[in-house]
Amino acid sequence: MATSADPIAPVLHYAAFTTDPAGGNMAGVVLDAAGLDEAAMLAVAEEVGHPETAFLSAAPEHPAETGRTFTVRYFSPKMEVPFCGHATVASAVALAERIGPGGLVFETQAGTVPVEVTADDDGVLWATLTSVEPYVEPVGDLDVAQALDALNWRLDELDPGLPPRIAFAGSRHLVLAAATRERLADLDYDFSGLAQYMTDRDLITLQLVWRESADVFQVRDPFPVGGIVEDPATGAAAAALGAYLRDLGEAGPAAVLTLHQGVDMGRPGLLRVELRDGDTRVRVSGAAVRAPAGG
Repeated sequence: MATSADPIAPVLHYAAFTTDPAGGNMAGVVLDAAGLDEAAMLAVAEEVGHPETAFLSAAPEHPAETGRTFTVRYFSPKMEVPFCGHATVASAVALAERIGPGGLVFETQAGTVPVEVTADDDGVLWATLTSVEPYVEPVGDLDVAQALDALNWRLDELDPGLPPRIAFAGSRHLVLAAATRERLADLDYDFSGLAQYMTDRDLITLQLVWRESADVFQVRDPFPVGGIVEDPATGAAAAALGAYLRDLGEAGPAAVLTLHQGVDMGRPGLLRVELRDGDTRVRVSGAAVRAPAGG
């Protein structure tokens, strides 16, 4: 098995949740990571520098599958994360370019994630992931106050109709809703302070949102625990937001939501969130395209 001292594995570079290589969120994809140990994967992710890099290998429990079931691990430059939506979309598109569109199964540390890849009329590949079972839990007033302090936000700048919650659909996210677009646009936070706050609570990102309309949201995701100031497009948090909105009765039981992310960073991305009646899981869809290594 390769170690961190061995040569870096070949890495593909994709922009996810966009059809423009200059938009969305960059992900590294290693399609054959069977020979890499954890230290080597982290070293690759650190060298690549994208918010996450996905490492795929054939799932050992499915030896008879025709190359469509994979074990996937996700690493930021600083740590492993249990699940990453944009790297899932990127990986699924990379696979579809090689083995054709259709169904895939990703075995992740968060659980089994089915992915369906289709091509639109222009030949652009779109991937739809189905989350693991989500949950939503309350968050205490003191925890909210500490998060706001790290963000340099005030309590009266939050939308009272969308109260703070922790939401999970593969990883944990604190959802905070800004009352105005201006509040969301002005993001200048305490990087180390927020990183410690999130580490203490096992959070992957903060899902900061502004409700533009009943089914359209502008979102931003600080990601200091991963060594990244802000994630330009966050599929795991999008799934968590879908679960959050359904839990509050603000969406669903069947709904389609549109999330715009990365706009304030100059890397606009588009995420489609679908809730289906009778299925508590959340579906997140987006395109992905090959991109230069530097994004």
